[in-house]
Amino acid sequence: MTPTHCPYCALQCGMNLTSVPDSSNDGNGGGVVEVTERADFPVNRGALCGKGRTAPALLSSGVRLTTPLIRSDGALRPATWDEALDRIADGLSRTRTEHGPDACGVFGGGGLTNEKAYTLGKFARVVLGTSQIDYNGRFCMSSAAAGGIRAFGLDRGLPFPLEDIPKTGCVILVGSNLAETMPPALRYLTELRDNGGKLIVIDPRRTRTAEQADLHLAPRPGTDLALALGLLHLVVAEGRTDEAYIQERTSGWEEARAAAMAHWPEYVERITGVSVPELRETVRMFCETESAMVLTARGPEQQSKGTDTVGAWINLCLATGRPGRPNSGYGCLTGQGNGQGGREHGQKADQLPGYRKLDDPAARRHVAEVWGVDPDSLPGPGRSAYELLDAMGTDIHALLLMASNPVVSAPRAAHIEERLRSLDFLAVADVVLSETAELADVVLPVAQWAEETGTTTNLEGRVLLRRQAITPPDGIRSDLHVMHELAARLGVEKGFPTDPEEVFEELRRASAGGPADYSGITYRRLAEENGVFWPCPAAPTTTTTGTGTGPLKSAATEEAPHTVVPDATAANRPGAELPVTGAGEVHPGTPRLFLDRFATPDGRARFVAVNHRPSAEEPDAEYPVLLTTGRVVSQYQSGAQTRRVDELNAAAPGPFVELHPRLAERLGAVEGEPLAIVSRRGRAVAPARITTTIRPDTVFMPFHWPGEGRANTLTNPALDPISRMPEFKTCAVRVERAS
Repeated sequence: MTPTHCPYCALQCGMNLTSVPDSSNDGNGGGVVEVTERADFPVNRGALCGKGRTAPALLSSGVRLTTPLIRSDGALRPATWDEALDRIADGLSRTRTEHGPDACGVFGGGGLTNEKAYTLGKFARVVLGTSQIDYNGRFCMSSAAAGGIRAFGLDRGLPFPLEDIPKTGCVILVGSNLAETMPPALRYLTELRDNGGKLIVIDPRRTRTAEQADLHLAPRPGTDLALALGLLHLVVAEGRTDEAYIQERTSGWEEARAAAMAHWPEYVERITGVSVPELRETVRMFCETESAMVLTARGPEQQSKGTDTVGAWINLCLATGRPGRPNSGYGCLTGQGNGQGGREHGQKADQLPGYRKLDDPAARRHVAEVWGVDPDSLPGPGRSAYELLDAMGTDIHALLLMASNPVVSAPRAAHIEERLRSLDFLAVADVVLSETAELADVVLPVAQWAEETGTTTNLEGRVLLRRQAITPPDGIRSDLHVMHELAARLGVEKGFPTDPEEVFEELRRASAGGPADYSGITYRRLAEENGVFWPCPAAPTTTTTGTGTGPLKSAATEEAPHTVVPDATAANRPGAELPVTGAGEVHPGTPRLFLDRFATPDGRARFVAVNHRPSAEEPDAEYPVLLTTGRVVSQYQSGAQTRRVDELNAAAPGPFVELHPRLAERLGAVEGEPLAIVSRRGRAVAPARITTTIRPDTVFMPFHWPGEGRANTLTNPALDPISRMPEFKTCAVRVERAS
């Protein structure tokens, strides 16, 4: 029995795996894997959703890739590993020679382990010399990250563990349907209410999560910013601000207050559709408790004004004295399995390992020293995810893509599919033949979660060890092996090990002193503990920092404040052992951030004045309805994996369009009838699902399916100016009977 973690969402639920020999494999490795409860892991305490329980189904040779594929005469055919790797190396090398390094793009995924994400970023910058790298996590929580850094100086999905949620007095949950996206986490909201706390859910649909709420607000999609500003207006008008906290722990209040006061309740009601009495009741519930939290997810974040929207919710928390206090504050519910760690260590266009900024000279020097290269050889920041994909076939001629399926998941997906087809060369490494892999010139079959060891970082900032339980079948290689072999073929013989622990040891050194400092974490610790929260420096010292990250008190030990250090730590030595203090203690990690001060130069949280503005695309006479998108409980992200599991397909067999009976009546539509949803970018067709749980001016589609029901054919790629997040959550459409 192997204790490990689920491969899907950012909860990274604990589970045990038991391998049972499978005679059908004929000695080809692998086996039948059974999932059993792992009650000792504190996040899920044994509970698993259907996706987690059925995850081993993807290990079967019947649904996965088992041999490299090469395009020949327009079709993919089986090939040897050497043939496939040579073809990729030749395609990338030829592109660099003919068009320059930045003509090579690299696109990663939020499901890659920390070791793979770290190596992919290093491969792009050291081997290819390209600035053109980003990952699908940009589509997840980039707006929350930008808002958190702007306000607190540091972003970690949740700055406190999930276990704090039931202890608070009130939670405002904005744009999240935990009951379907992270079912094991719903227990925290149930326990909150059992403890006498209140739950407010903000969502244009009355979801299964909203059914649990004491108060459900259903704003018009794209108006979350106005809603947050209206609530802050009432907090000020009713004298509910925490003036002592504002004076002692924040800056920028006067400007933020003035902006909020321009959003009076009746004005906000007209914009959002949320009544003034509902606004006042929300403020009362949120303010009349000693502790409270705001948790946001993709609803407010996947907008062209997502960073400002997150900022408005943070302002509400700061004005009422919540962040940095026990059982209180603002947090973001990360979506993808390693969306947090994936961007901390180098997949993101503007970041280096340890959450360092690529344009920071000190950060470049530190990481370059670990990598053994000249800092000046590292390229600068590149394009964000959508901009990178949009440049394919023009500025970008070749793409190496790992663990992502943008043909289904990217906004304006038909355009992105056309851009992929226009590439001179496309290589994909994945576990299944996704819709994107079907377009590739070379496809590499790589190992899965249960077949290899590596670390992930969950939505709490808890670094976890995912252990290998079975041997991958013959013909399957790891992503680390792929990058090692490609680097060698492209002239870099050293620096790309295939052993994940060796990679993690280098990651520790590269992250040391950065905001996301992992230098005090080792595989040995992770094997013995239920995860370690970053930042976890190699020693709990107090020093100055060259990265602008202020002291963060560790609630685990109530020790003196410490800062992360940019260099000169024990972890900078190759093969450094578990760091200890003079008393023989290790740094415990930091489960709760900001208890003493925020990670800004002056230690104060920063209010940011924001104002409501319309969505990039508002309804008009031609496109009079709003579309919003989301997920269902039995499918995950682009569905590339879950759509291959019979049990999950039986529960969620295909796309649908959710609409209110009043809209259905105007159209003459009936339950189950195909409806066409048309935007300025394309047309999708799916059966009608008529329900009173959605606003009459809005339709909803899940985005897990390709083909004519592909929701992202319709979505708007308008980008947030700071986070570069596309506006997935709202666009103007018209609805027609498909017949």
